[in-house]
Amino acid sequence: MIYLLLVSFIWAFSFGLIKGNLTGLDSNFVSFARMALSLAVFVPFFRRTGLRSALVFQFIAIGAVQYGLMYLAYIYSFQFLQAYQVALFTIFTPLYVTLIHDLLSRRLHGFFLLTATLAIVGTGIIVYRELDQSDLRLGFFLLQFSNICFAFGQIYYRRLLQKNPRLKDHQIFGLLYLGATLVTLLAAGYSTNWSMPTLSGTHILTLLYLGILASGLCFFLWNYGAKQVDAGALAILNNLKVPLAVACSALFFHETIDLQRLLLGGVLIFGALFLNESLAKKIYGENT
Repeated sequence: MIYLLLVSFIWAFSFGLIKGNLTGLDSNFVSFARMALSLAVFVPFFRRTGLRSALVFQFIAIGAVQYGLMYLAYIYSFQFLQAYQVALFTIFTPLYVTLIHDLLSRRLHGFFLLTATLAIVGTGIIVYRELDQSDLRLGFFLLQFSNICFAFGQIYYRRLLQKNPRLKDHQIFGLLYLGATLVTLLAAGYSTNWSMPTLSGTHILTLLYLGILASGLCFFLWNYGAKQVDAGALAILNNLKVPLAVACSALFFHETIDLQRLLLGGVLIFGALFLNESLAKKIYGENT
């Protein structure tokens, strides 16, 4: 769980960078740049030893969905939504994680649905604001597509590595970024004006931070950590970055927040995690 908590803290500092520092850049180009940088980080670690061709294509496909399609929809949604609306509409990811896990395992885990719902309610309490209705519908559906892609990828990767325990994550993770890079390159090739003016220093530094750390290292640690917890904890932890981001905004950037809502929502999220850690193994056993 420590890896998922660490990533949540890092992601908590990343909110607002896309909206604030990458204004004017084509969203598909931003997605491609992030994934290409992530790929560059992990290419030196790639090893084909013991990796069947079928697995190679499966890992590439996971990356194409979990990171490629997810980022294309996620970053494009900023064209229609405010940053707080993006944060709000990502809160349903725990539900998708749980449902996809149940679908692939062909077993309903009602307790996981309960704790995931508690996490969603807690996060909603923290980030809910009265919504501006302009362009809301398209942005909402883009975010749900993005959430489903991210949920599917982490669950399928988790299952695939559990079936192939001899594989080393760092040696195969470049394949995921290869899939994501190919998908985002296709989209960027269609929409990006490559003769645009050069990137500013702020653009470059932000893309380096997002591509190398927030995407490259953190997505690796997230999927690595996903193997070490049950599906219920994984679902809940998908939303932990939201209260952490709100807390960071207050502590480090001196933004005004609703402390009462943050505390209430945080209690529900951590309460859901506590319930899951206390009861899940007793209810379902080890293989969850």
